[in-house]
Amino acid sequence: MRQAGFGTKEACVRWTEAAGEEPARVYVHGLGSASTVYHAHIAAHAALSGRRSLFVDLPGHGISDRPLDFGYSLEEHADVLAAVLDAAGAGGAELVGHSMGGAVAIVLAARRPELVSRLVLAEANLDPNPPVTAGSSGIAAYQEDAFVHGGGFAETLERVGPVWRATMRLADPTALHRTAKGLIRGTQPTMRVMLQNLAVPRTYLQGEHSGELAGRAELEAAGVEVRTVPGAGHNIMFDNPEAFVAAVAAA
Repeated sequence: MRQAGFGTKEACVRWTEAAGEEPARVYVHGLGSASTVYHAHIAAHAALSGRRSLFVDLPGHGISDRPLDFGYSLEEHADVLAAVLDAAGAGGAELVGHSMGGAVAIVLAARRPELVSRLVLAEANLDPNPPVTAGSSGIAAYQEDAFVHGGGFAETLERVGPVWRATMRLADPTALHRTAKGLIRGTQPTMRVMLQNLAVPRTYLQGEHSGELAGRAELEAAGVEVRTVPGAGHNIMFDNPEAFVAAVAAA
């Protein structure tokens, strides 16, 4: 396990690594998740093994620290991810981001383009104010104190089901709520616009069961390869791991 400092009170972001060839692949989890749980089986696949792989837990999640004086916006998460790549000497990395982690990867690529050589995004958040669900919108619908101390966190754990609950219950409630708020707020320009303007190779994976991707034609016109993954919902790496591996392996 490795770590790098961030914030004002010596907090640390942590990650684990599998040794291998460069450039590194960096796996970034979604809201209330953890990178090894969602991606270790992908990186270990025969088609991907042998590449240096980093599994990063963003602030407030997994094995990373959860300071209360941190804002947990998408930009702040992206800056922490940049600190990981700087500390690991992993510039020019391929970023594989799921959901919120994909949004963070997009922001990082826009802010620090020298650190990113390719993006593979699994149902990444592209727009502010997504539909109200048990996910980011459902969490952000609570006031912070009501979510953290008034039962909102427990109610959310009940709604999200056993798979997501397994990692969400390990996240810090304050970090979870602030990160959800950051997703609802989005960025300026939006993550979608940032993605369209990036020069690196970009692949966007949309699960078949999640419906048609809004704005697909515009993304493809901007050079983003969009793939619909059959038999998959939001958690493509669990629903159709072979397709997920194939998309990551494609150069």
